[in-house]
Amino acid sequence: MPTSSVGKTGNGRGAGESARATTRGITLLEMMVVVPIIGLMVGLSFPAISAGLDSVRMVSATDSVAAFINGAVTRAERRQVAVELVIAPGESLLKLYSGEPGYQRELRLPEGVFVEAVLPAPEDSEPVRHILFQPGGAVPGIGVQLANKRGAHRLVKLDPMTGFPRVESVIIK
Repeated sequence: MPTSSVGKTGNGRGAGESARATTRGITLLEMMVVVPIIGLMVGLSFPAISAGLDSVRMVSATDSVAAFINGAVTRAERRQVAVELVIAPGESLLKLYSGEPGYQRELRLPEGVFVEAVLPAPEDSEPVRHILFQPGGAVPGIGVQLANKRGAHRLVKLDPMTGFPRVESVIIK
């Protein structure tokens, strides 16, 4: 039976392949161009990403403080027990205590966010503030002002009329 040699070469390769093996990859010159471009893009975008993360931390912290204070008011009313809120600005820490055995809650603010002030300002210079929520009593009109290292300020105010906390942006002049 006759065989056809169409499309075959004597060296065993197909018709479209050359005798020299082809190499694939990138050259050193291409790497020297691409790596600095990537570095430049990362360097330019880092401040924006960092500012965005700080903003997210601030919003998260203010929402957590509002929920924490709301939890104190709710616990005092529903359980009919006094609840003490302790705010330690130097430690960026809030704690709840109750007369119920074993009840203690703690909220530590994320890194970069700190308690700037507790309003109204105390008459004495006591750094740690103690606020008491009484069942059936009036809700104290307090505010916890938070700040971050980029200079953003937010205030969590407890409305004495409704008993619910509100979050406000603060512009320092």
